[in-house]
Amino acid sequence: MNRREFVSTSLLTAGAMTLPENVLGEAVGSAFPSEFLWGTATAAFQVEGAWNEDGKGESNWDRFNHTQGKIRGGATADVSCDSYHRMADDVALVQRMNMKSYRFSISWPRIQPTGVGAPNAKGLDHYSRFVDMLLAKGIRPFCTMYHWDLPQALEDKGGWPNRDLAGYYAEYAGILGKHLGDRITVWAPFNMPWTFCYLGYGVGAFPPGRSDYGLFLKAMHTVGLAQSEGLRALKAASSKATVGSAYGMAPAYPKTNSEADGAATARYHAMNNVFFLHAAMTGEYPKAFVGETPYRQMGFQPRDEKILKAPLDWVGFHYYTRRIVSATNGTGGAGSASFGTETELDGSGSSRDDLTRFHAEMPTEGPLTDAGLEVYPQGMYDLVTQISREYDHPVIEITESGCSYLDAPLESKGGGVPDARRIAFFRSYLAELQRAIRDGARVRSYHAWTLLDNFEWADGYSQRYGLTYVDFRSGKRMPKDSALWYSKVAATNRLDA
Repeated sequence: MNRREFVSTSLLTAGAMTLPENVLGEAVGSAFPSEFLWGTATAAFQVEGAWNEDGKGESNWDRFNHTQGKIRGGATADVSCDSYHRMADDVALVQRMNMKSYRFSISWPRIQPTGVGAPNAKGLDHYSRFVDMLLAKGIRPFCTMYHWDLPQALEDKGGWPNRDLAGYYAEYAGILGKHLGDRITVWAPFNMPWTFCYLGYGVGAFPPGRSDYGLFLKAMHTVGLAQSEGLRALKAASSKATVGSAYGMAPAYPKTNSEADGAATARYHAMNNVFFLHAAMTGEYPKAFVGETPYRQMGFQPRDEKILKAPLDWVGFHYYTRRIVSATNGTGGAGSASFGTETELDGSGSSRDDLTRFHAEMPTEGPLTDAGLEVYPQGMYDLVTQISREYDHPVIEITESGCSYLDAPLESKGGGVPDARRIAFFRSYLAELQRAIRDGARVRSYHAWTLLDNFEWADGYSQRYGLTYVDFRSGKRMPKDSALWYSKVAATNRLDA
């Protein structure tokens, strides 16, 4: 299939698909299960632009990226990919890639400009039309309700450390369920909740730029409450809703065979991977801390365990790269953090905090992406099988997985974008996912991050994760070779097609 054919027409006509409620079929030979859903993902703030149009309120990220010195290169997301105006073009791209699932997010300040009160009709209409476009092409709309863009008016009220936000969020979830729940059936309350809590309030790399571990703990608890209150509000408004997650996870391996490093690795897994998952499933937080869980510092109140427990219908998580974890003595205070779709400490060797007492590193033993992340395919198998084992083999959705490479269009290739390293990345990660499925994991989908090169948060436009190259001056979309390859995989359901 050449690039011209890709842009002008689809290999296959996307048809409506009924999602399985029970265990998924087994992969046969080199094929994935027949019900497997191939997808891609985006986030509202990263692609939409139109930051102050049609009644949208200011978000925390609008405020942050308009603040000098916060974003690499002084970039903003005011226009980005302009997907707010180009949504028909983007849905056509998804269809031509033979995708059966598209994970997108809704911007809270488009729905409630100040985070409270009556919904903005123009915002609801935009997402309603978008969902209808997806369904008309036979594509499952998978909605992330919150992908980091908080109404700034709620940040001004204290942000996520303010327990009141759990109630505000539940109201927002109910609005989405009422107006879109007749067509959207698959919802994730939050994207990478640990990340925005820690980077926003623990170390200050994300909005609102606070560096206070106590605020981080309070934010974590509010988000835990909001996750479950939002689930209940959504299901009360829509009988069709199924609710899962979109957690950021990384398989963790102890640095040595010592008992201390093994225990530290378990704490990392509890804190960074399953903190919110465990709370929803059991009503209590996992053993992420040395000693007792700091309930008082978190703002825990009587009967909060009853609120926290709201078992998910399925489990979704991202996988990019692994961590190597070692125990520390707790000295050093909170560590610094960076962002390249994944987060962790610098190389100082200090403990992140005195309560968890571990040091986590992103190793560089294997090949690195242009964002500096190690390519580690085996981690996909290890993480999927670990979550399957620990949570009684739930249905799993891989909500994000991808890599940044800075390949650009070549005139010698007719304007095509050769990106062989990205193809190799996806091939190796998907092979390990297929192995996990053969070993019994109930994996329903895989969403490649991302459909479009976009605004990568504090990294601005310095990284390109897209299957489609975007010229940010003109908005022109150019499918990369990886998009052609992924389209063929989706069409044939096989890696060796």
